[in-house]
Amino acid sequence: MKNFALIGASGYIAPRHMKAIKETNHHLAVCYDKNDSVGIIDSISPTSEFFTEFERFYEHAHKIKREQGSQLDYVSVCSPNYLHHAHIAAGLRLGCDVICEKPLVPSVELLDDLLLIEQETGQKVYNILQLRHHEAILALKDKVKSEKREGKYEVELTYITSRGKWYMESWKGDPRKSFGIATNIGVHFFDMLHFIFGDLVCNELHYADDKKACGYLEYDKARVPWFLSIDAADLPESVKAKQSTYRSITVDGDEIEFSQGFTDLHTVSYQEILAGRGYGIADARHCVETVSEIQKGEVVRESGNPTHPFLQQLVQ
Repeated sequence: MKNFALIGASGYIAPRHMKAIKETNHHLAVCYDKNDSVGIIDSISPTSEFFTEFERFYEHAHKIKREQGSQLDYVSVCSPNYLHHAHIAAGLRLGCDVICEKPLVPSVELLDDLLLIEQETGQKVYNILQLRHHEAILALKDKVKSEKREGKYEVELTYITSRGKWYMESWKGDPRKSFGIATNIGVHFFDMLHFIFGDLVCNELHYADDKKACGYLEYDKARVPWFLSIDAADLPESVKAKQSTYRSITVDGDEIEFSQGFTDLHTVSYQEILAGRGYGIADARHCVETVSEIQKGEVVRESGNPTHPFLQQLVQ
């Protein structure tokens, strides 16, 4: 049984990590978050230590290193995006391997720094790239790999996940902390596209504001206009008042159904990491490079490349 610490215990995604630790039969030993709305811990690991000050958490983690059997093996990071690098580095320096939510870090420079800290500490960083474990995505990857075709696949990605006014008041609405819509809600889709269609050869941003962004990505095997939004007004008429999220990927006009099967992917990710098959810094590099380029905000007009059909309503 491995001992885990969890940083960012009150966040939206933290319960999936807690559940994954429990379902892989390991122990959540200690949690940290500056916010104390963490009652869910009682249903996962009621004996876990909990701290609201990072210094006390770090001191506790150091202390239990001296006690045989109680020292931490893994630190799971679910904190806001802008804190990932600092919290990953702290976990590595505690002598632990680290499992971090997406985006691992916002820039290639910080990714390279984590690589140095890995080398200094002898520990490993793993990124949750959960769509790589989704059955529908794996089936599409196999299909693309097996097909012989000269031209590229025509792919369209649309993801609208409605968020209320709280979003813009939280760290997620601050681009200095979330690094923008494309990074915060798009990075795992960009990783998925690379996973299926190969290396990126073109990256254009066609539009971006606080609540939505769209652009064009071209891979070795696909051309992909994409659109991401947290604005409920962008939902297609067919789903308005019925659902708050719309997720669509089409390949050559055919819809790829992958709306189900998301909730267990963190547990699968943990199983793979614990078995020595986790995705590390090298695997995360491609999507970090993609969002780093988008973050520059250099909008391209009239390039001749395909645009997402929703772009027209944004630039009228």
